[in-house]
Amino acid sequence: MAYALLVVGQIGGLLLVPFGLPGTWLQVLALGLYAWVTDFTTVGWVPIAFAVLLALAGELVEFWLGARYAQKYGGGKRAAWGAILGGIAGAIMGVPVPVVGSVVGAFLGSFVGAAAFELMGNREMRPALRAGWGAFIGRLLATAAKAGIGVAIAAVALLSAVR
Repeated sequence: MAYALLVVGQIGGLLLVPFGLPGTWLQVLALGLYAWVTDFTTVGWVPIAFAVLLALAGELVEFWLGARYAQKYGGGKRAAWGAILGGIAGAIMGVPVPVVGSVVGAFLGSFVGAAAFELMGNREMRPALRAGWGAFIGRLLATAAKAGIGVAIAAVALLSAVR
């Protein structure tokens, strides 16, 4: 029964990642609870610590890619910070819209944040929109990368629980 709940926690976490919600952290929590419920007989601290490190890496990759692509598409440091802050604000503001609100909000927030911050420093629309587009692409890649990290966490969790 405990293993079935671990599987549900891993799948649930994976489903939350594309929506900008803390799915990787749900996966880590599910693994920790499984270890606790089973008195750490099959899962010890090493897989839990590794899952935590993977989840932290997912967060860093998510922020870094949006900022990096805003800069790659011509934006400066302002655009990079705008992409990060806009993505967070957009995800929060999009939450009231059922199912896809936080996803759309995060993508649009990254675009608008990077473009607006770049526009404040540059005052030209075309480079600002280009930086916003870069932030949008970065956010898309970040979501894919974080989903991949979520799959790695699920593999660590499920494989360590069956030994």
